[in-house]
Amino acid sequence: MKYITKEVRIGITGIIALCVLIYGINWLKGIHMFQPSSYFYAKFENVNGLTKSSPVFADGVRVGIVRDIYYDYAKPGNVVVQVELDTELRIPKGSSAELVSELMGGVRMNILLANNPREKYAVGDTIPGTLNNGMMESAAKLIPKVEEMLPKLDSILISLNNILGDKSIPATLHSIEKTTANLAVVSSQVKGLLSNDIPQLTSKLNTIGDNFVAISGNLKEIDYAATFKKIDETLANVKILTEKLNSKDNTIGLLFNDPTLYNNLNATTENAASLLEDLKEHPKRYVHFSLFGKKDK
Repeated sequence: MKYITKEVRIGITGIIALCVLIYGINWLKGIHMFQPSSYFYAKFENVNGLTKSSPVFADGVRVGIVRDIYYDYAKPGNVVVQVELDTELRIPKGSSAELVSELMGGVRMNILLANNPREKYAVGDTIPGTLNNGMMESAAKLIPKVEEMLPKLDSILISLNNILGDKSIPATLHSIEKTTANLAVVSSQVKGLLSNDIPQLTSKLNTIGDNFVAISGNLKEIDYAATFKKIDETLANVKILTEKLNSKDNTIGLLFNDPTLYNNLNATTENAASLLEDLKEHPKRYVHFSLFGKKDK
């Protein structure tokens, strides 16, 4: 075995270290030097800051990296992106490469796989590219509206400051506090009413309801037909009595309807009253009495 000089060993060590460094850098970039891969292309009008070695995703899983980005000078308005994808990934026809602008300002590529199991893109084919600005685009659309609202917001803040600076606000707040305290007292009273008086009232209402039920039962037991029959008989008797009172074929009827009989009775009554009055004033005219049997003349 020939002797290896110190310089040769240093050179071999340096070459190995350089290879390890290159492999490590590529591995950190996502480039697997000893793993087979497939190359595809995608064209965009604007890559929005996409850079080389950016990851490529499909359904949220990393499936490759961006190998190269260059401008197509033959066709202005086209930016060509070369992507390196896993060889196991099959891209159906109808799929597209989408650039998504992230919230923090980054850009990533998503492969939107179509449902077409029969036709596939071949290695080296160009996949249609689309742009999706996501939340950044929505925010850009909202900025003009926000700018229009700023003057109104400023006016609202000024009005709020004026309201809050009003000296009557503390008094109003104090009144609200007192009102709240009164409401608490009322609530406590209502709670006491509900817990004490309401059960008693409910009991009384139940008793009244039971009485109504009993009365209703008694009313059901009444023979209304017999009762109304008796009422009809009573009304018939009243009718007969009224007819007799209006007739002159009886004493009571004559008394009510014949003024002559009434006048005679009235005159007789007056004469009797006069006789009684005269008897009271001059009894000797009507009664004769003497101890000796002597008569007054």
